[in-house]
Amino acid sequence: MVETKSAVLGIIGGSGLYGLELENARWQRVQTPWGEPSDEFLVGEHAGLKVVFLPRHGRGHRIPPSEINYRANIDAMKRLGVTDLVSLSACGSFREELSPGTFVLVDQFIDRTRNRASSFFGTGCVAHVSMAQPVSTALADRIEAACKAEGLKHHRGGAYLAMEGPQFSTLAESHMYRSWGCDVIGMTNMPEAKLAREAEIKYATVAMVTDYDSWHEEHGEVDITAILQVMKANMENAARLVRRLLADFPRRFEPCPTGAHEALEHAIITAPEARDPALLEKLDAIAGRVLNAR
Repeated sequence: MVETKSAVLGIIGGSGLYGLELENARWQRVQTPWGEPSDEFLVGEHAGLKVVFLPRHGRGHRIPPSEINYRANIDAMKRLGVTDLVSLSACGSFREELSPGTFVLVDQFIDRTRNRASSFFGTGCVAHVSMAQPVSTALADRIEAACKAEGLKHHRGGAYLAMEGPQFSTLAESHMYRSWGCDVIGMTNMPEAKLAREAEIKYATVAMVTDYDSWHEEHGEVDITAILQVMKANMENAARLVRRLLADFPRRFEPCPTGAHEALEHAIITAPEARDPALLEKLDAIAGRVLNAR
């Protein structure tokens, strides 16, 4: 039964977070049919909880947002048994009250990326998963509790605008995204969240505010030097958040109230006889639960 299996916590570190302190830790290379992940995976434990960490941009920050192999990253997480995935990401803020240093636990995304493979499925095996509720509320609850326990400035809820990058927004774009009702902006959480949903992994984002994008009249355009200063403090707080999360995280898997753990249950619509064997082989980790049951 899904309720009796062990939880495995995955953490994707964004800009500035390239490692964790874990027991029995080792860097492990994972091969995937989608190519090379961003880096090796740091696999270890914390008081009996298996933990898998990946630096999204690679150690040393080698890979820009548009060139990250998101499919390989998520596929490898799945192969390592990850059930719950926490994404730590730097972001800009569109709201006065979401000041630099705030951790925003977003619950919605708007995808403005355009150069990235955003699905494991395609010709030969078509699937449509729901993205209405892209964040696991159960996982977000755990993150929020950790923020409160550590006294971290945080905000629950909000819409994350995923832009292509690597350039920051123009002033016109910044004002437009604000008018859409977006709360923060970043370059990495799409298609990451979509792929995690296809992989039936519970997913949640901690968007760590570094700046006000370019809309704020008093702060002006994005300044990378100022961002790096805020980022350093954010990383120190992120380390505290992760330590608390590891200590308090349930060791047994909790089903997702929004259905992330069974997102593929009725998503694949290609008839069995019409499915491409080559694509099915690549989907062994992602969709094996439903493909092997048919």
